[in-house]
Amino acid sequence: MAKIAVVGSFVVGLTLRVPRPPHVGESLVGDSFDFGPGGKGTNQAVAAARQGASVDLLAAVGDDLFAEVAFDLFESEGVATDHVHRMTGINTGVGFVTLLPGGENWIVVDLGANLHMTPQHVDAFEDRIAAAALMLCQLEVTNDVLARALDLARAHGVFTVLNPGPARTLPPSIFQQVDLLTPNQSEARILLGLPPDDATPTDVLARRLIELGVKQVVVTLGKDGALIVDAHGAQTIPAVPVSAVDSTGAGDAFNAALAVALAEGKSLCEAVQLARYAGAYAVTRLGVIDGLAGRAALKEFRKAIG
Repeated sequence: MAKIAVVGSFVVGLTLRVPRPPHVGESLVGDSFDFGPGGKGTNQAVAAARQGASVDLLAAVGDDLFAEVAFDLFESEGVATDHVHRMTGINTGVGFVTLLPGGENWIVVDLGANLHMTPQHVDAFEDRIAAAALMLCQLEVTNDVLARALDLARAHGVFTVLNPGPARTLPPSIFQQVDLLTPNQSEARILLGLPPDDATPTDVLARRLIELGVKQVVVTLGKDGALIVDAHGAQTIPAVPVSAVDSTGAGDAFNAALAVALAEGKSLCEAVQLARYAGAYAVTRLGVIDGLAGRAALKEFRKAIG
């Protein structure tokens, strides 16, 4: 069984479907309200556990009612909670998701307790990092927490994957500690200090990230698949064709499946080939947690797709 350490987040997601984006000052009636656990770290930890990995999670919740949502989820999914910290006087992270009929979305997040973790919390998690085959991180924690986790992983020879969302510019020292960076197209641009719709070709941006010290880059391209770039060249892996219902958790499903495959010893190309099915499965389901496939469900989905 692959062991994965996740340094991440917990956020309660509040999702509402709307027929179109509202205008400024407009009250728009939506439907299909959904309330449940989320946060990139949580989503990826749960998805990895469903894919058969042994998962340890470092995260934080507040001292409010939403904290219980986290512990109920982790207990039911078999994710260890002894490093999920309660922060006194702080709210649990919350995210507001507005979902369009075609599956597109926009998200506003208050990270709350997640931003109150410290490098000392990471130090207490060191034995879990050291025991892992792979450490998976996102950007819903502070740079200090992320940097300390990457430093410890490097010290113990643990492969590191950084899924850089929500994207922000990062110091060069962080890039130099990342074995695999997995941005989407807008995140790749933001990481380099560019507007999210900058016209520079994505493969050029990926090579710039390699020049900053990242060992390998996988850029997710939505319906166009994924682009793998390293110092030796680039390769595009096509997407799995499906009809999207909700794209909210697709990146997390992809990253978790990618991490599990790598932790089990598969090559990067093989891992991306597998992970694209997890991302495709996710967009065909409404709700993030419901879209995170277990290994058996993903096998059946791959067989059905062909």
